[in-house]
Amino acid sequence: MRIYMQTPAMDNKPPRFYHLHIQEDLLEGWTLITETGYQGVSGRVKKIHFSQRNNAVDTLIRMRDIQSNKGYRTVFSEGVILE
Repeated sequence: MRIYMQTPAMDNKPPRFYHLHIQEDLLEGWTLITETGYQGVSGRVKKIHFSQRNNAVDTLIRMRDIQSNKGYRTVFSEGVILE
């Protein structure tokens, strides 16, 4: 599952991006990876481990909703039902 979001460019600043994706790990768990920063620059990466896939998906959706309320728009999604 993957969601890529960004804000519109403002005041000569590049748009900000927020990238969320879930990846299965080798220890029968799931990792939610978030990357955020300015477009065209390496972003800050965070990883959160979950033992259950549905917990990772619920957190991904909750984080997507929080960023939407902050002005981010979904540009690309894969494997996610957008509401």
